[in-house]
Amino acid sequence: MFAKLKFAISMAIFGSVGLFSEKTGLQSIELVFVRCLCASILLGTIWGGSTLKTQGIGKISIPRKEYLLALLCGLFLIINWVFFFRSLEVMPITVAVSIYHLAPVIVLLLGSVIFKEKITKMGLVFFFVCFLGTLLVGGIHQHTTMTGFLSTGVLWAFAAAFFYALTSIMGKGIQILSPLLTTVIQTTLGVLLLIPLVEWSNFVHLTFENWLYILVTGFIHTGFVFYLFFSSLRELKAQTIAILVFIDPIIAILLDVTILNYHPDVYQLLGIFLVFVGISYSPKDERILEKT
Repeated sequence: MFAKLKFAISMAIFGSVGLFSEKTGLQSIELVFVRCLCASILLGTIWGGSTLKTQGIGKISIPRKEYLLALLCGLFLIINWVFFFRSLEVMPITVAVSIYHLAPVIVLLLGSVIFKEKITKMGLVFFFVCFLGTLLVGGIHQHTTMTGFLSTGVLWAFAAAFFYALTSIMGKGIQILSPLLTTVIQTTLGVLLLIPLVEWSNFVHLTFENWLYILVTGFIHTGFVFYLFFSSLRELKAQTIAILVFIDPIIAILLDVTILNYHPDVYQLLGIFLVFVGISYSPKDERILEKT
């Protein structure tokens, strides 16, 4: 029960990241840099403390391949975050989050190509349901040209979902390296990759309130959420996780509607419903459990 609660809390907190990101006053690159830095500090400290406690107890040899996979997943994770927060800059949270959660469906499609996993007829049906829902929630009915539709930020959100899916698929190859150390490696890589791209002048005129939201987004929405997520993940059944992950987009949409006063039209509401129906599908024998 405690594991369920921790996982549910992690999903609920992560669902508010869109709202908090808008209050930080930072662009996507700088915000992801701060997230990576804060998570590296918090999770690195937790990992270091746990390593000292267990030093010399059942030491396991970790293949070099797993470290390389962790770095590759880290690269995909950082790109995913940058694209996701970029989509939040140009489109409503409800729309961005709905499209972003296409990732499990993309995982199924990529899995069929990379791992030769067979997609059932039902899987294809749910894919097209998701695709239709994405077009509607993205507001395709509000535009007379495809160029106008694509300029709304849909491509940013879809790209974020694509790299989220790549992170999940590549992460399947990490079997021995602990999830906590894997995340520390990935967020540390993010700090190193983003330092040259950060526009430091964007931090100069931030208010106290901005910094409060920045620190919460970094330490709570990233570090603390990842700790809760990984410390509860292995104790839960796949079915339980498949249900609880819906807390994230539900919270995000509710906050967008109630606090930011976003009002989706009838077609977008239908699109949100179709996306949720589509992402509820998963093969009986497997469910990707990665979260970014």
